[in-house]
Amino acid sequence: MSDQSWKGKISNHAQLGGIETSVLDNGAGRGTRIAWINTGSGLRFKVVLDRAIDIADTFYNRHSLAWLSHAGITAPQPFSNTGLDWLKTFGGGLLTTCGLSHVGGPESDEFGQRGLHGQISNLAAEVESIIQPDPVAGKMDMSITGKMKESQVLGPNLELRRTISATLGSSTIRIHDEVSNRGNTVAPHMLLYHFNFGWPLVDEGTDIIWRGEWKPREGTINKIFTEGNNYKKCPSPLQDHSGTGEEVAMIDMASDANGWCTCGLHNSKLGLALSLRFKKEQLPWMINWQHWGNGEYVTGLEPSTNPLIGQAKARERKELIFLQPGETRYYDLELEVLENEEEISTFLNK
Repeated sequence: MSDQSWKGKISNHAQLGGIETSVLDNGAGRGTRIAWINTGSGLRFKVVLDRAIDIADTFYNRHSLAWLSHAGITAPQPFSNTGLDWLKTFGGGLLTTCGLSHVGGPESDEFGQRGLHGQISNLAAEVESIIQPDPVAGKMDMSITGKMKESQVLGPNLELRRTISATLGSSTIRIHDEVSNRGNTVAPHMLLYHFNFGWPLVDEGTDIIWRGEWKPREGTINKIFTEGNNYKKCPSPLQDHSGTGEEVAMIDMASDANGWCTCGLHNSKLGLALSLRFKKEQLPWMINWQHWGNGEYVTGLEPSTNPLIGQAKARERKELIFLQPGETRYYDLELEVLENEEEISTFLNK
């Protein structure tokens, strides 16, 4: 925090920011553990400990950044992993994690039955640590770490260990994930970070920022993701996106010299941008979901281990990741809110 004028004037770090845990006591999310993280920079966000330590409501000053579904936060449903059950508990929010062994539509084959986007977002965390900042002692970082187990007896045993961290005075969210095979047999692995952005950050005229070779999702009619159309500019609500109307592009992301991919959003009317960074070697693909329904207006930027094809097709194409017993894969992502003109210009020029 560059402004040190608080020195000698605070008794409790919470005057600047920090982490506050609580339990929801009403509605469909009753009994669900959450944590509010306040960075003191204007960025504050709600972490849902009982939903894979995903991120729900997110604000920068007075502006909401995330899209929230009609349902909002619901209690986890760990056994709702068939068909389209995932949609019934999809609260949107800044981040909903998909995986750990399947990403894509419902499918069934000789290796089992898999529901939409997998089970992980419906699993509660065993919280390992909550570290508060201590600005008087010069410790500005804060974090929550916990682990979720996607397992069954006589079957795969995958574990996601997640740390979400931030720094007082900084408008950045850091996510560090470790996915480990705790079983004694080889296990398939797919992972997708379903980041969901909504009004007012996402509005008519907002620019969607990404770079790479892309293709529309197979077997769909495309009006937005077509050559010659400006599919990187948010439109007004579309009547043909009512109900199940949507379009999806699968992007083989371009990276910089250090192997980082950058995407995000820029709302020039608000003078606000959001940058999302991740490592190409960890997450080579990014899905751009556009759903411009009336009253259900959202776009998703979704870094992923695979294009949106599901476990069966990834296995058929020999693109499916397999984790050996004891093997761990690591994933690192950063989201940063930008409002300084120079920072926004640098982001756009990248």
